[in-house]
Amino acid sequence: MVDQFVAKGSDPSFLTIEQWARKIEEALEKPNIVGPIRNIRDGDRREFDAIFIGGGAAGRFGSAYLRALGGRQLVIDRWPFLGGSCPHNACVPHHLFSECAAELMLARAFSGTLWFPDMTGRTTSIKEVVDLFRRGRTGPHAVMNYQSKEQLDIEFVLNASARILDAHTVEAAGEVFRARALVLALGAEPVRLDAPGSELDGVHDYATLVETLDREPGDAVVVIGGGKTAVEYGCFFNATGRHVVMLVRSRLLDLIRDGDTRAYAIDRMREQGMEIIEGATASAIIGDASGHVARVVAETPAGPLQIDADFVFQALGERPRSRPAVEALGVAVDDSGAVVVDEQLRTSVADVYAVGDLIGAPMEMFKARKSGVYAARAIMGEKVSYRPSDWPDFLHTHYEVSWLGLGEEEARARFLNVVILKMPPDNPNGLAIGLPASDRTMLYAMARPHMSGFQKLVLDGDTRRVLGAHHVGYGAKDAFQYLNVLVQRGLTIDELGEMDELFLNPTHFIQLSRLRAGHRELRNL
Repeated sequence: MVDQFVAKGSDPSFLTIEQWARKIEEALEKPNIVGPIRNIRDGDRREFDAIFIGGGAAGRFGSAYLRALGGRQLVIDRWPFLGGSCPHNACVPHHLFSECAAELMLARAFSGTLWFPDMTGRTTSIKEVVDLFRRGRTGPHAVMNYQSKEQLDIEFVLNASARILDAHTVEAAGEVFRARALVLALGAEPVRLDAPGSELDGVHDYATLVETLDREPGDAVVVIGGGKTAVEYGCFFNATGRHVVMLVRSRLLDLIRDGDTRAYAIDRMREQGMEIIEGATASAIIGDASGHVARVVAETPAGPLQIDADFVFQALGERPRSRPAVEALGVAVDDSGAVVVDEQLRTSVADVYAVGDLIGAPMEMFKARKSGVYAARAIMGEKVSYRPSDWPDFLHTHYEVSWLGLGEEEARARFLNVVILKMPPDNPNGLAIGLPASDRTMLYAMARPHMSGFQKLVLDGDTRRVLGAHHVGYGAKDAFQYLNVLVQRGLTIDELGEMDELFLNPTHFIQLSRLRAGHRELRNL
């Protein structure tokens, strides 16, 4: 069956958001029966300006922008929805699981007091949360399909794989489509562990966890990796009451640029019972008689180690899905498999562009969306230049960790007069102080003050400029998106101190700056 949509008003198959949800669910269950889902304006005889191969964040935002500029686009995706992996099995479940981790840490910290139940020895379900996500993820898919068709005028062919014929031609759903340019938005896929037993039942990555988890994990979990995904999922597994062992090849959370911030986040993870082994490599996974995971063998600085566990989560990073483009077009790639592009997102093949995760790090949502938009602008004749740099960053532990600019160590290596404002203050007495205290940390501040968070502002004492900001707690990441722009434009402690804070504000940076801004010579606080 092929669905053909035309102009709204004359289209008998116009779908509401609810109808889209049902159609997507049906297509996910029976893709071949539903068949290609097409929204092509047959009355529009113009040539396509661009075909976006991949309808994730890069392809969808690029398509919308190209349409807004008056161009004609077509986006093709193998899934029956636009939006890509983020809402389906990547970023959105990360956030759901991290919300659960924060709630469960609070419940365990106050177990049996106030209104909290006794959590002693209690293990909560991982599978129930995964199932909850599976049931709820169709809604965002439906909204994006509806919005893309009815409000953004995006032309698409969904539930159909694309085959690249040449730099201007693509085949999909039994048809051949031509355009002035191709935009490769093929995304990335998890790197799999290269060790015996890595294919055993019970070994998961972020995608297979959502798609195929069919049994409740036992009381022990091994997480392989030390970056964002490893920590976010590891903290969730730990918060459910499992014993989590993290095998980290180098250093855990090495991407956090400030040493104090990293140390605070890791200390709280260990305090929650997580076992972190740095310099460790998983060498084999051993199965039981039924083919399910039974234990993990690892090489560690202390020697070989065997860990009994029936659940292994691998988070070794992602690899760009560049092979189809290399085989079809011969585009140049780097050692990681990322497609090489210039500042206009052009590949080594004329009229072929690449965007999103396909072009490598950082594999973040903002870069996917922005690169798609910049490619659209370049195709439509604008003189653009895009290289991702100086972005605010973020991850979940049991907390939210946000940072921008320089860490203290980096700043001291580059500037002679570095000044630090931070909470909690250095306290030789060892008395735990409930600062910073704000949204979602007030109970900690009153009863578990050392758990109320950490924050640091890094300043150049000579120019008074903000060099970096770092936060562990909740609620700061929204502010950091805007604070980062101001920092790049030269924000000073004096300007920060002149702002009007919403009190209690999660970062306290404004009030700390106001306390110090009157000093001609800045000092630490």
